[in-house]
Amino acid sequence: MPKGLVRYYGGDDLHFITFSCYHRLPFLDTAEARSVFLEMLEDARRKYLFRVAGYVVMPEHVHLLVSEPQIGTPSTVLQVVKQRTARKIHDVIRGQMWQRRFYDFNVFTQEKVTEKLFYMHENPVKRGLVLSAEEWSWSSARFYRSGEQGVVKILDEKIVACQELTRVSLV
Repeated sequence: MPKGLVRYYGGDDLHFITFSCYHRLPFLDTAEARSVFLEMLEDARRKYLFRVAGYVVMPEHVHLLVSEPQIGTPSTVLQVVKQRTARKIHDVIRGQMWQRRFYDFNVFTQEKVTEKLFYMHENPVKRGLVLSAEEWSWSSARFYRSGEQGVVKILDEKIVACQELTRVSLV
């Protein structure tokens, strides 16, 4: 592990994870590329057995709010998702697709869960990509607004129970 980078696993916390495309280039700027990423994330969710509380895929970065997987670590899961996404869209991208590291923040209170979900879901709005969070198809905002599941399933009972609280926060 790189010097100075500390990750806290094993505490049964959710992890707010952010990672970027190489040099923040917009390698995820097409609907197809963002959809491929979500397919790879859902495949990994099923294989490594982790819960997804929220996500947003932006043109040059991704935010996830996930549990620790039952198999492997969040680092393992990200490595697999990044590699599979890069391979699947390799015709578009030449060279490195992803920055090597990722930001990981442990989330263990309901207030922080709501804060991180709101931050993620508002990202496309603040960037002017959509007028409201639920319009962005590559985010879990629609689930929290209307209960509509996307490609990546939101499965955590505690998260679903707080859906109403978060829905109010999104208004």
